[in-house]
Amino acid sequence: MTRLRAAGVHARLGERTVLHGVDLEVAKGEVIGLVGPNGSGKTTLLRTCYRALPITAGAIVLDDEKIHTLRRRQVARTIGVSTQEPVAFGGLTVRESVRLGRTARRGWLTPFQPEDDDVVAGVLDQLALTSQADRDVTELSGGERQRVSIARALAQEPKVLLLDEPTNHLDLRHQLGVLELLRELAARGLAVLVTLHDLRLATEYCDRIAVLQAGEVVAVGTPEHVLTTELLGAVFGVRGSVRTTGRRVLDLWGRVDT
Repeated sequence: MTRLRAAGVHARLGERTVLHGVDLEVAKGEVIGLVGPNGSGKTTLLRTCYRALPITAGAIVLDDEKIHTLRRRQVARTIGVSTQEPVAFGGLTVRESVRLGRTARRGWLTPFQPEDDDVVAGVLDQLALTSQADRDVTELSGGERQRVSIARALAQEPKVLLLDEPTNHLDLRHQLGVLELLRELAARGLAVLVTLHDLRLATEYCDRIAVLQAGEVVAVGTPEHVLTTELLGAVFGVRGSVRTTGRRVLDLWGRVDT
């Protein structure tokens, strides 16, 4: 069973400690939403999970092995990543950019095979990018580049998928499309950890929510159990509650009076 676990993770950015003993686990078949105010450490935690940022204490554990002991190729084959501001590779088409995700499987010097093209075609279709496949990535809008980044991560055929604000820059239709895709991927067996600013979307699409505040996880659980009126007020400064009639919906009534 594939699982990724942060165990007592501390991390620094420069001279500042950003994460203070974070414990969090994401397992096969679930979507976990990582939420919290700006500066709470969401992106930093995600970066430690794929070895883009070293930790100063604790461990990131992939199944039963500490991630820093694994070869980078092994990590890349298991963990797919889409960042908040994806890199646009100038001179590459969308198809070529997405196909770069296959290098985690093939290596840089091994020629691509027909099965690689089949995988790429499939993820282009999943992200509604087939019609854009021959365009230069630098010609795309921010939202389109975001979808290319997600497609490239999926082309790796990972077991764990980490996404930092995947709905950033997307219009509402594509936001919902991406989140529905994450639910489908989890149903097929992926472990998905996603940072989200929109608490309403996190409530509707995530199996569990982890709330970060000042570099610490202050709550983990189902949206209806975590996003209580008290927590929403204390962490986010808003008034609201989760309704569970038919489906989960977060109702927000305004800001907490100061």
